[in-house]
Amino acid sequence: MLVKLIGRYLKPHWRLIAGVVIFQLVQSIASLYLPSLNADIIDNGIATGDTGYILMIGGVMLAITLVQIAAAITAVYFGAKAAMAIGRDLRESIFTRVGEFSEREVSKFGAPSLITRTTNDVQQVQMLVLMTCTLLVSAPILAIGGVIMALQQDLELSWLMVVAIPVLLVAIGLIVIRMVPLFRLMQARIDTVNRVLREQLTGIRVVRAFVREGLETTRFEKANADVTKTAVSAGRLFALVFPVVMLVMNVASIAVLWFGAFRIEDGSMQIGALTAFLQYLMQILMAVMMATFMAIMIPRAAVSADRISEVLSTETSVVLPENPVRELRATGRVELRDVEFSYPGAEQPVLRNVSFVARPGETTAIIGSTGAGKTTLVNLLPRLFDATGGTVLIDGVDVRELDADLLWGRIGLVPQKAYLFSGTVASNLRYGKPDATDDELWAALEIAQARDFVEAMPEGLDAPIAQGGTNVSGGQRQRLAIARALVKKSEIYVFDDSFSALDTATDVRLRRALATNERAATKIIVAQRVSTIVDADQILVVEDGEIVGRGTHAELLESSETYAEIVDSQLRAEEAA
Repeated sequence: MLVKLIGRYLKPHWRLIAGVVIFQLVQSIASLYLPSLNADIIDNGIATGDTGYILMIGGVMLAITLVQIAAAITAVYFGAKAAMAIGRDLRESIFTRVGEFSEREVSKFGAPSLITRTTNDVQQVQMLVLMTCTLLVSAPILAIGGVIMALQQDLELSWLMVVAIPVLLVAIGLIVIRMVPLFRLMQARIDTVNRVLREQLTGIRVVRAFVREGLETTRFEKANADVTKTAVSAGRLFALVFPVVMLVMNVASIAVLWFGAFRIEDGSMQIGALTAFLQYLMQILMAVMMATFMAIMIPRAAVSADRISEVLSTETSVVLPENPVRELRATGRVELRDVEFSYPGAEQPVLRNVSFVARPGETTAIIGSTGAGKTTLVNLLPRLFDATGGTVLIDGVDVRELDADLLWGRIGLVPQKAYLFSGTVASNLRYGKPDATDDELWAALEIAQARDFVEAMPEGLDAPIAQGGTNVSGGQRQRLAIARALVKKSEIYVFDDSFSALDTATDVRLRRALATNERAATKIIVAQRVSTIVDADQILVVEDGEIVGRGTHAELLESSETYAEIVDSQLRAEEAA
């Protein structure tokens, strides 16, 4: 999977890779040629006392060294560009694919894991590409060329290479084999650290409110200790690599000098040839060391590549149509026919036999106990999920046949958890309509009962909003989220328990403003409070994934026992208060 992934994303940058190969070849040839020139100086210059010959060959060596340096710098430059390019492209591909995921796929991977895969895992693959371009490309050239050049210097000492190279390969291989499972475990534990840290930062108010700092500190320390333990274990094995390499190289050097001295003594070999042979052996062993160093990086990069490929190969359960419908009559009529929805592997469907019609100009309310399936039901409209049975229609067209942008443009959704992005009040309100004027923003704030507190902010529309909207209250956050949906001027508005943080008076004013200013739109409201939906044209009572009652408030009090119980329980709670 690693080779396939890198090959796919390096293909558009083949010119950079060609440049790396060419300049690494030039650099390697220069490196292989220098020991021969050095031997020539020793045997034909120093040994004979020919200063002119020494200066001449020395000048040639200097020129070759300059060429080697220039080629090495250029190769690294091209390699770095290729590595950065593949990192950029991988992050873009992951981001694009995750953007296509439905809630089902996002929940499957989890946000912390997706973040790790987009950052840390991509970095591992990127680093492997960089090291491959700077080390691995030149390693086989140096190894093969070094063997050829060493054999030219002295054939009888070649048995030392036959011994030293396999010993080095076996020693490094044993270390690498033990490191692979540690790298795989490390990535999983990094996911855990990200998850714990994300939960603690997001829920910092809850942690402090319940005085659970000690418990959360213990949780993080455990996750952090697990990562540290795994990293230390991998680091200890990695620390063995260089001592093993140096041991083999030094023993090989001693062996070359020992046996070479005997050959020089009997006149079979010259001092310069021995020096060159030793340098070539060192180059060969360094090439092997570079290759084994890459072998250490490959396992971790392979794990990361598998995790990246898992995201890229996951198809969204919300499949876009091949020939989408791109035009609709602008009415906003919503209809569900015998809709069913089940999560993968679930024994029972979340929704069963759900059928209703929400008409333009009317308010359709959905009420029921927690876990009844209300949020899942409204999430089927913008295709955050796709129904596993039945049909969801907008203006008579199945939502699965609609162009995605057309569908999302028709629906103004205020989710159960009102989320604001870091920026300003204006940038958040313009999220669905970038070209909205200030007057349009103020009009939406007026309807959402948010104008008063925005005007009270010193910067007004330019007031800063922290990530998640943590610098405003829950009620203010909900009203800004509602205003953001209203700026779009959609035909269909879906409010998923979006009034829960509002006081009763604000709730009433907001619903009246909606009824007055968005008279033609289809309004679907999910609520827990009966007071929020009492004036709805149609109320749907959902229980265990089924609609067990429908009608107006007055009709349901007479016909639906479940609705009557909900009303009775809330009235008793208000009386007790």
